[in-house]
Formats: sequence, C-alpha cells, structure tokens
Amino acid sequence: MKIICIGRNYSEHIKELANEKPEEPVVFLKPETALVTGNLSVSFPDFTQDLHHEIELVLRISKTGKNIDIKDAGDHFDAIGLGVDFTARDLQAKQKAKGLPWEIAKSFDHSAPVSEFVPKTQFPDLNALVFSLSLNGSERQKGNSADMMFPFDEIISWCSRFFTLQPGDLIFTGTPSGVGPVQRGDRMEGNLEGQKLLDFKIV
Repeated sequence: MKIICIGRNYSEHIKELANEKPEEPVVFLKPETALVTGNLSVSFPDFTQDLHHEIELVLRISKTGKNIDIKDAGDHFDAIGLGVDFTARDLQAKQKAKGLPWEIAKSFDHSAPVSEFVPKTQFPDLNALVFSLSLNGSERQKGNSADMMFPFDEIISWCSRFFTLQPGDLIFTGTPSGVGPVQRGDRMEGNLEGQKLLDFKIV
C-alpha cells in the first residue's frame, strides 16, 4: 500500500504559502508508517516546533491500473474519506531553501491520519464535495472539490503514468487554504458533507 499526495491543488492555498502555481500536479509520497486510522491520537514529533494541519479529501483505489485514461479513472476508486497531511513547516522551509526534497517534513511516522471511507455512490456530486477541519471547536479550513485545479479523474490518470495504482492505495488530493499550527492537547475534527469522520487529539 502506498500513499500518494497531491500538493498545490487549491489556488487560495498556493497564495497563502506564496508558492508558484503548478502547470501539472505536484506529487509526493508518504510511507505506510505515516498512516493513522481509527481516530487514534497523534503524537507531536520532537523534531519540529511548527507542525501544521492540512485537511484533504482522500481517494481509495479499488482497481489496479497503469496509464489510466481520464475517462476510465472513475472506475479505479470506490470510496472517499478525509485525511490530514501533517507538515513540519520549519523543516520544509529549510529543505526548500536548500533546493532539497522535503519528505522529512511530510512523510514522517504518523503524519497521515485517515478517516473511515464512505462509498462514492453515496455522494450525488463528486465535483461539489464540501469538507472542513475544526481545531478545538473552531473551523479552520473549509474546502470544496469544485475548487480543485486538478480534479479526481485527472489526478488518478496523472499518477498512474508514474506509479501502478493498486487496490488499497490512497490518494490525498490537496488542501484548501487555512492551514496552520497545532499544539499538544489540540482536538481535531473533520467533516465531509456534514458527516464527522475525523475526531482525534494531538498528544
């Protein structure tokens, strides 16, 4: 199982981090050791002083595919959930300043809490999914899949050019604006179309 992540997929998030707008999807990977399920608590890592939350829609791959045509991409995922792409922003800034890869800031252990998955057939319009993240009861991020620069089918097709997609693989599809720091003791809640799927603490 692999976790594929898409960066810079919402224009407002690109602006808030002063990043360049990509012409193609920005892709990075997280290892299986990054995954946290069952709303278990997440430990604040000891190598960062600036841990940020990034809520994302997550696709669950259900069918093996390589070089998937966009028109067939919808056949390759069966469910959608929520995930948090935790980012050690201070480490990321140092790596980016040196022109180095920033996996140590994105792909560390327990950096990818993921909710239960909801069958995609339960959503009337996959191109208008509303999701949000609350921190200690206050909404911090709110997104809509309609605002993605690269929609689900394009993401799946693009990723399959480089990686064979297999059942159980997860694709994080990018975060909307509003990312920010978390602290030990914080409670995080994620909602998708009015359904609370994430509810965990930082310890």
